[in-house]
Amino acid sequence: MYDSISSPPTGAYSDLNQLIRLRYGARDIKLKNQRKAFSLLVGPYHTKFRGRGIEFEEVRRYQAGDDIRSIDWRVTARTGKAHTKLFQEERERPVLILVDQSRSMFFGSKTCFKSVMAAHVASLLAWAALQQNDRVGGLVYNGKEHAELRPKRKARNVLRFINEINRLNHSLNKEFETTAKGLDDALEELRRITRPGSNLFIVSDFKRLTEKGAKNLYNLSLHNDISAIQVFDPLEQELPVKGYYSITDGEDRFMMYTGDSTLRSQYHDSYQEHSEALKQLLGPMGIPLIQLSTLESPLHYFRNLLGKKR
Repeated sequence: MYDSISSPPTGAYSDLNQLIRLRYGARDIKLKNQRKAFSLLVGPYHTKFRGRGIEFEEVRRYQAGDDIRSIDWRVTARTGKAHTKLFQEERERPVLILVDQSRSMFFGSKTCFKSVMAAHVASLLAWAALQQNDRVGGLVYNGKEHAELRPKRKARNVLRFINEINRLNHSLNKEFETTAKGLDDALEELRRITRPGSNLFIVSDFKRLTEKGAKNLYNLSLHNDISAIQVFDPLEQELPVKGYYSITDGEDRFMMYTGDSTLRSQYHDSYQEHSEALKQLLGPMGIPLIQLSTLESPLHYFRNLLGKKR
């Protein structure tokens, strides 16, 4: 079973049983390692990642070795004896995951569609958050509708979230028409349901992000920790090897020759420009960008990035 969940996802549609079985692989992923791991992904900028906070617990008599910066001077002055404050890690830190299941994600050239990869990534992160005792919720959208779940510390809530991901994933097809603004509207909904101090993951290809969406991202980043996970397909990076290929958009079909050097260069440059523009947008906000190919295993990737051995 472990081999099946550690392999890269396959197919055009997600498998609900596989998304549920990711629970076992999520044991190896420690979200508490985010601060160190993700700080390397924002280039010359600094992450705003705050990690778990601390809250006041009690005051007790000062003991040798206590941090003098934690001395409670008011109690010390009142009693005439040194007292120090004790703090504990905050237990309440909601995790919310925004999952893109829109038309642009319904694409894949080799192992799986981007929408399937996004479903696996979101499910894995949801299970990992639950296993470190966080309240987990999220928002799934496909351009026509969205499903939202408020954060709860229950496996049942994660199962509902995964079921909604799977449902909207299976609603995608070549006739699917987007009637909403997609990611921009989803980010606006995310702002509405997010409490300050939350840990947010956004799983998307970010192809439909506009100035409105960027503004919502900025406002969210002021009071929350955000990690952006960009899912891409290798065919979006570079054209296939030289040859003639039959191309279709679901209605029309035509032949394409990929041996033209100018075309190949322009195609590659277009992807690089989009990727660089996304980094330049997110970097100043302190949002790390994780780029994940549809050829990779999400479990292997995040286990290496956030695993026990870091």
